[in-house]
Amino acid sequence: MKLDDIKKLHKKKGRKDLGCFLVEGEHLILELEKAARAIPAFRQAKVYVSESYGDVATSLEQVRITDKQMQKIADTQTPQGIVAVVPFLTAEPLSAPSVDAGETPQEKTIYLYEVQDPGNLGTILRTLAWFGGFRCVLSPNSVDPYNPKVVRASMGAIFHVPIELDVSINELKTRFDHFACLDIAGAPLSSESFTTQQCFIFGNEARGVPHDELARLDVTAYSIKGAGVLESLNLATVVNMCAYELNR
Repeated sequence: MKLDDIKKLHKKKGRKDLGCFLVEGEHLILELEKAARAIPAFRQAKVYVSESYGDVATSLEQVRITDKQMQKIADTQTPQGIVAVVPFLTAEPLSAPSVDAGETPQEKTIYLYEVQDPGNLGTILRTLAWFGGFRCVLSPNSVDPYNPKVVRASMGAIFHVPIELDVSINELKTRFDHFACLDIAGAPLSSESFTTQQCFIFGNEARGVPHDELARLDVTAYSIKGAGVLESLNLATVVNMCAYELNR
């Protein structure tokens, strides 16, 4: 890939056109290496290293470039001197088994409706990777998970969590039977039924999820009980607490 093309990966359109995204920094490259051991597609990633960076131990294809060229392709103002171009790995749609049939879901689905904040999404992915056994499904009009800010905030979790893009909330009805959401008037999060749900729906940071959409899915509402001083919690915090409860 030409260096001018790599620079295009700073924008969503460029990432979509070229089918890959940019990863920057030693920590993220190390996480990419770990993921590549289990996921063959990631072995196609290419690592670009600046001339002043020093030696790099990597099994991935490596290209040496000048510091000036690194400054051109890096997304940050002060590059660390190492970036990688990574192919997309979008998860295939997966339906959860039916609890009524006596099957145990092996993977829980976190559905994010029009999430907008890159830091929130990156933090959520980091939590899901920490616990394992989750996939992240994003609605249309959500922030791009391959946005450099999301990738950095995920701290490499983006390589370890299956992600589906542009899944409308209406599609969920054909894939799952049991849904959960968070609402201040819902049942306690510690309720036993919370762990039997298959798809957990979380809304936009400011607007939540339209009530008519939730009604069509016959969603069961749960609540994180607090002191009542504030009206709401940060989205990533809510998902973190739910993920912990599901693994407690």
